Amino acid sequence: MAADALPKRRLVWLDLARTAALAAMASYHFGYDLEAFGHLPPGTMTTGPGALYARAIASTFLVLVGIGLWLAHGQGIRWRPFMRRLAMIGAGAALVSTATWFVFGPLFVFYGILHSIAVSSLVGLLFLRLPAPVTALAAVAAFLAPLYLQTGAFDSPWLIWTGLSTLPVYAVDFLPPFPWLAPVLAGIALARASAGARLWQAAAHPGRGPRLLSWPGRHSLFVYLVHQPLLIGTMLGARKLGIF
Repeated sequence: MAADALPKRRLVWLDLARTAALAAMASYHFGYDLEAFGHLPPGTMTTGPGALYARAIASTFLVLVGIGLWLAHGQGIRWRPFMRRLAMIGAGAALVSTATWFVFGPLFVFYGILHSIAVSSLVGLLFLRLPAPVTALAAVAAFLAPLYLQTGAFDSPWLIWTGLSTLPVYAVDFLPPFPWLAPVLAGIALARASAGARLWQAAAHPGRGPRLLSWPGRHSLFVYLVHQPLLIGTMLGARKLGIF
């Protein structure tokens, strides 16, 4: 399938993939909150398998961002919807930063996954028309960048967000451009390289079940923003009722 023949309808399987990633994220944050409430040993969700689980979830989200970016703008950048989406993500990122500042103080999220998605989406525009192998090589370079570009020149408070600083970063969530630009570029490369595959053919009449299950994936920003307050509120309510 040529790039200009990509389906205009939403790909239900892609929304379902986002839904699955959201479910995994919610399960991780449930464990994180259990740890914060003292029901799991300290470090359970931030070290070892828990940390690997978090990275796998974030990587999945960002690969899907790259795929979605190419599907939406690979034929040519549609600036109005792009800027509207970017503004929504930027507003969500600002809300997360503000809320976590009040909750965690200096450990607030100054560059989390929404910040990463916003910046990576802008950078990704530069790669939409490039050959897939070039974008894949750029993804590898971004992934390896902290190994060969990390230097004290990035130790300034204004540059520490890049991921190339030699200083440790203390934040409850931190996904800097390097290496986290890599999965977005990998998603763009994957989508461009597989443009002729059947997986890009949208179902004409998806069943009721897939449509319902894909709803969270169609509204992933909303779900992302509300799921953690709901989880914490539920746990506080359960504690007040003496459930745990």
